[in-house]
Amino acid sequence: MRFVKKGLIFVIMISLIAMMVAGCGPQQNEAQNQTDKKVIKFGYVNWAEGVAMTHLLQAIIEDKLGYEVETVQGDVGAIFTGVAEGDFDAFVDTWLPVTHESYMKEYGDQLDNYGTVYEGARIGLVVPSYVTINSIEELNDHKDKFDGKIVGIDAGAGIMKVTNKAIKDYDLDYELVASSGPAMTAALKDAIESDEWVVVTGWAPHWKFARWDLKFLEDPKGVYGEVERIDKVARKGLEEDAPKVAKLLKNFKMDDQQLGTLEGYINDGMDPVEAGRKWMSENEEIINGWLGE
Repeated sequence: MRFVKKGLIFVIMISLIAMMVAGCGPQQNEAQNQTDKKVIKFGYVNWAEGVAMTHLLQAIIEDKLGYEVETVQGDVGAIFTGVAEGDFDAFVDTWLPVTHESYMKEYGDQLDNYGTVYEGARIGLVVPSYVTINSIEELNDHKDKFDGKIVGIDAGAGIMKVTNKAIKDYDLDYELVASSGPAMTAALKDAIESDEWVVVTGWAPHWKFARWDLKFLEDPKGVYGEVERIDKVARKGLEEDAPKVAKLLKNFKMDDQQLGTLEGYINDGMDPVEAGRKWMSENEEIINGWLGE
């Protein structure tokens, strides 16, 4: 009888343990997954292409790879320092070989370069493609058609300083009109709708190239500098810590139309992450290619 009682007690104890495991296991696993969930942190500068690309990646990494993503806006110098020191996982808006050359010289050994996301980044003077001139040197010959004005953006912007230099170097009889980014694109829109000539300070990547047929005027004196590319840099060790995220970043590449469309959604008032999700839903095949699926 004693052995029967001991056996019965043992069976009951095993049953209770099994019930506890069955009842609590999934909740414990879920809580553990939440605890272990990693965060990917991007630094970005408040430039249109950087805002667009960073938040598209946030949408992909959260929705497709299951990570939490934090994005922090800051000064470009602070972003490079943060990636080099491991405070940020990546920065996807590195202009090379000129604009961010000094930062790469300072921090390049502490970063991993994951390759180019965008080819042909540049600044300069932009006109609609129907305008029949192709060079800054031709502007004076058609001053009346342009009303003697170059439509600019904020007075303190770097491209405005370079354009003032271009006016001097090319001896242009033009007024550089300071406005803002939205005012510049509004002037471009109005001129195109009226089939009129207009010249604006412009840069690529920018959503205006996806919306209208535009061209840069040739710059034979090289006032506006070289055509650049945009690279992606990541902290050391990201590939070991988050291999799927690193794979996505290495495969991530956009052209004018793709990036311009994404920027356009944000320019039209969409939240950047929701704009990323909209673009993602419209381009599943591209997204799967970046993910290696």
